[in-house]
Amino acid sequence: MADSSVINVSIVTPDGKVYEHTADMIVVSTQSGQLGIMANHEPVIATLDVDETRVKHDNNEDEIAVNGGFIEFSNNAATIVADSAECQSDIDVARAENARQRAERLIEAARKQNDKQALDRAQVALRRAINRINVAKK
Repeated sequence: MADSSVINVSIVTPDGKVYEHTADMIVVSTQSGQLGIMANHEPVIATLDVDETRVKHDNNEDEIAVNGGFIEFSNNAATIVADSAECQSDIDVARAENARQRAERLIEAARKQNDKQALDRAQVALRRAINRINVAKK
């Protein structure tokens, strides 16, 4: 029988599995606010914001930049299906910084042209780049 005091955490994207580990607790940012999940938590499904996910295990904490998606938790298994995700150690800060600068330029251009769709896309790109930078620098 599986240990009922730990959570099996899996993070997947369209490109495949990004993260898998057991945990004591997982903290995610949902569209309703932060959600902390420990073993034996009630089942939950929630939409995720662009933000870090923290996985606490063995007196350590892994941080993963998660860019949207959803979490499903039941039977001590947490599965995050994300649009994209990167573990802290895999983030190329220079590339993320370039993405941030590119998004800022696109926001400025979209505002000048009154292009709401381009503005929305650029703002999402900026949030994702900032999320990656913040997770990498922790």
